[in-house]
Amino acid sequence: MSVSSSTVAPAAGSSNTTNVTKRLQKELMQLMMSPSPGISAFPDDPCNLLKWTATIAGPDDTYFAGKNFKLSFTFPGDYPLQPPTVIFTTPMFHPNVDMAGRICLDILKDKWSAVYNVQSILLSLQSLLGEPNNKSPLNGQAAQLWDEDPKEYKRLLEKRHQEAE
Repeated sequence: MSVSSSTVAPAAGSSNTTNVTKRLQKELMQLMMSPSPGISAFPDDPCNLLKWTATIAGPDDTYFAGKNFKLSFTFPGDYPLQPPTVIFTTPMFHPNVDMAGRICLDILKDKWSAVYNVQSILLSLQSLLGEPNNKSPLNGQAAQLWDEDPKEYKRLLEKRHQEAE
């Protein structure tokens, strides 16, 4: 008896991986066809769409103006049902980013929804740069200086950002 390909069960997770790959290909095309100013993202390897490198330009009229920040995206096998892991790889000094680059942003945690995509995440992070949530800081020193000593905040941000160069 021969077995047709339609009756062979797919390997565990392979259809899920296909769905994730299709979604990420669509998101990449959206970023390329309708780019947003100051953000970009691309897969690290065209053969592996689960790891990307992104860049955010610091928004004008903020401490971050004129600076570029790199981030890494790692997508889970059940994306978009679960959020990607997003980390600043450029040294950062921000109330909602720890010294290891981990980010405290609700849409990357408990407020995640499958309607979000790479572009919306990057735009949210770009907005967060100029408008931190100091009520929920991941870096207490940065939050305190942001509110109480802007000159010292800017000095430490500059020092931290120079570590990237």
